[in-house]
Amino acid sequence: MNASTLVQKVWNFCHTLRDDGVSYGDYLEQLTYLLFLKLAHEYAQEPYKRDTRIPKGYEWPLLTSKVGEPLEAHYLVTLHRLGQEPGMLGAIFFKAQNKIQDPAKLSRLVQMIDAENWISLDADTKGDLYEGLLQKNAEDTKSGAGQYFTPRPLIEAMVTCIRPEPMKTIADPACGTGGFFLGAYHWLTRPGAQLDKRQKEFLRSRTFHGNEIVPNTRRLCLMNLFLHNIGELDREPSIERSDALITEPKHKVDYVLANPPFGKKSSMTITNEEGEEDREALTYARQDFWETTSNKQLNFLQHIVSMLKVDGKAAVVLPDNVLFEGGAGEKIRRQLLETCDVHTILRLPTGIFYAQGVKANVVFFDAKPKDGQIHTRGVWFYDLRTNRHFTLKTRTLKREDLQDFITCYHPENRHERVATERFRFFGYDELMARDKASLDIFWLKDESLDNLDDLPPPEVLQQEIIEHLEAALASFRDVAAGLRMDTGHG
Repeated sequence: MNASTLVQKVWNFCHTLRDDGVSYGDYLEQLTYLLFLKLAHEYAQEPYKRDTRIPKGYEWPLLTSKVGEPLEAHYLVTLHRLGQEPGMLGAIFFKAQNKIQDPAKLSRLVQMIDAENWISLDADTKGDLYEGLLQKNAEDTKSGAGQYFTPRPLIEAMVTCIRPEPMKTIADPACGTGGFFLGAYHWLTRPGAQLDKRQKEFLRSRTFHGNEIVPNTRRLCLMNLFLHNIGELDREPSIERSDALITEPKHKVDYVLANPPFGKKSSMTITNEEGEEDREALTYARQDFWETTSNKQLNFLQHIVSMLKVDGKAAVVLPDNVLFEGGAGEKIRRQLLETCDVHTILRLPTGIFYAQGVKANVVFFDAKPKDGQIHTRGVWFYDLRTNRHFTLKTRTLKREDLQDFITCYHPENRHERVATERFRFFGYDELMARDKASLDIFWLKDESLDNLDDLPPPEVLQQEIIEHLEAALASFRDVAAGLRMDTGHG
């Protein structure tokens, strides 16, 4: 069966389950459990004969030998038992539950997966199938899964600019379903990139390091990587289920590629004795942070700086408020510009993220030695927002929309850049002289203000109005939450 037929088959079954109220996310989870077990079974056969660590009595053939309620009962026991195992196995099946209530449909899903020889499919086919499912899941706005999904063309552009090299480490402290890792993996294995045996081994087991605090999302990330031949059945997973911000990083890395979660306040929900919920601001008292703040993005930015080796490079998606906010925001910006070489900021358009109301940027910076020097000479800004209109449905962001930025970035040698209408350089002193050292800079004229005949289509305008209102609402919510926390009200 070729790849496209298989993808269609897997999708058609998903639609069957949707009628029973099984969401994309739930379907994706069940598919993950069963696919993992089937792959482990295939790896245990000739010619591989690998020790897959699946305990006796819980292997794949025992599932395929049952139907109806006995299958459902055995599946539940299997999920529970495998979740108690160490290493990759326990990580994939952590707190696993069966969400398919109809035993007949569970049986059909098992048979569908059993009918294929998954190992014989190349990593791209398996990976593309799973990535397609993840994208569909992100589009299902009710599930909220979109917050873990960065548009793939944006990831590809960021990776193309950073140009990661073999035998170097890549981290993402809020890795979602692993999009940045796969973007880097595709770059490192692109046509013409000849990796030797040692480099391939390093890529499979030592290149990627991540954190993902949500168990289901971490599970999807591990499976996504595993289907691309990253990670080992019999080793500890490289994605930790923990809050990256709590402690200083154990290891420094060569690259950080990340899109930390949006929403400014870090908080945890505590239920008191009366059963009322109280949100408590989380401030991370880290000795290595420049400033203590409950603003999540500013904390992630400080954490990412602390993760980099002396010559490390970072490309990070950050919301507009990080570029202009006063108080701790201003102090952190000044420190960042002094201690790192912040060389490029890509102003992103609205309408490209599944999370509503997000106005964001990609900030590119290089770590530098702590020698008291000011390391940012100036910042190149690329404005992809003014007069650019995108929506998630009718006008999605594509790789070609980012090609001019990549050309301007000049990844081969970023010291040979040339200014264009959308690409401008602002010197360090000029930036420092701005109010609060704000990096919130635009210079292009918004054409829609002058030319009413040249407005974007109604659905795009409608989407942009929603984006602006959502962004304003999010800001008000943050202010309100801050006031509540400051006055001690729950």
